Amino acid sequence: MDATQRYRLVIADDHPLFRGALRESISGLLEQVEIAEAGSFDDLVALLEKGASDVDLLLLDLAMPGVRGFSGLIYMRAQYPSVPVIVVSANDDPATIRRCMGFGASGFIPKTLGVDEMRAAVSRILNGGVWTPPDVDLGAGADVEASELMARMATLTPQQVRVLMMLSEGLLNKQIAYQLSVSEATVKAHVSAILQKLGVESRTQAVIAAAKIEAGHWPQSASAEG
Repeated sequence: MDATQRYRLVIADDHPLFRGALRESISGLLEQVEIAEAGSFDDLVALLEKGASDVDLLLLDLAMPGVRGFSGLIYMRAQYPSVPVIVVSANDDPATIRRCMGFGASGFIPKTLGVDEMRAAVSRILNGGVWTPPDVDLGAGADVEASELMARMATLTPQQVRVLMMLSEGLLNKQIAYQLSVSEATVKAHVSAILQKLGVESRTQAVIAAAKIEAGHWPQSASAEG
C-alpha cells in the first residue's frame, strides 16, 4: 500500500470494546487513516449517506441492532457497490463464510483472528484482493437451492432489502411505511416486487425463504398481512 495515501475506513459493530481493538489494529497498519465507527445498522446507513464515495473499506459485523444475518451485507453491496466490505464475525462456520463471499464480501475475518493476520487481511483487501481463512474451501458444500435463492436475493434493491428485513421482524405495512418515511402503497409495491423476485406467494414465505440462507439468524415468522 502507498504510505502517503490517506485511507478512510468504517467499523460497524455494536461492541465498543471490539471496535476499539479493531481500530487499534488497523491504526498500527496504516500511517494515514481516518476511522469512523457505527454501533447500529441505522448509524451505519446514516454515516455512509454522508459520504460513501470516500470510504475505502467497511468492516461489518453480521449481527448488530437493526440487522440480521446476511441482510446488512446484501443491503451494503446493493446500495454501495463500490465500497469493499469485510465481514467481521464471531460465527466462522464455513457455510457462513461461503455465503458472505457469495453475497459480494471482499473478505471474512473471524473475531478470533490474531492481530497480525487481521492486518494482513485488511492490507490484501485494500490492495484489491480478497481474504478468507486459509482452511475454508469456498467451493465446498454448494447447495443448489441456496445458490439459486442467493442469486434471487441479490436482485433486490436496497429499499427492498430493508423492507424484507422489517418483514422478518413481523412489522405491518403501516409500521414499515412509518420507519422508512414512505406511503403504505409504496411498501405494498415493494412487498409485491420482493415476492416476485424471490419466487414466493406470500410475505411469510418470503421470510422463510430468506431464513433458509440466513443460517438461522432470522426468525421464521411474519405477520399474515397481505
